[in-house]
Amino acid sequence: MQSYFWVKTFHLVFVVAWMASVFYLPRILVNLAEAAGQPAVLERLQLMGKRLYRFGHVMFGFAFILGLVLWLGYKVLPEFPTMVAPGAAGWLHAKLGLVVLLMVYFTFTGRWLKGTIKGKALPSSGTLRWFNELPLVLFIAIVYLVLAKPF
Repeated sequence: MQSYFWVKTFHLVFVVAWMASVFYLPRILVNLAEAAGQPAVLERLQLMGKRLYRFGHVMFGFAFILGLVLWLGYKVLPEFPTMVAPGAAGWLHAKLGLVVLLMVYFTFTGRWLKGTIKGKALPSSGTLRWFNELPLVLFIAIVYLVLAKPF
């Protein structure tokens, strides 16, 4: 049982780290859109964005692996509890679907970042500010599903 709590603890830590990059990368894009004509600022923001994007992928990888252990660990580790009762996994499937949407969002912002490095233009900073709010809505829904397990 103790191993379950350690796995869950580190899963949550890596999820929080990944979400930090999901929330912050679009802010870097906003700053890039507003820093036109300032080559030194653009270069610094692009470097920050590349490092954050890489960091986010590493954190997602750790969270994903530990999530698999939480989901299927009972099949391998003795006395490891399962998170999902038989026949009551609807909330987990919905949560995983929303996580996939978050990963698509994160990948999309990364492609915009890579485009700026190649000299492509970004949407307006106002558009990017609205785009920046999407992961919060998804994250709230994910947290609700995990805590309430409504179905």
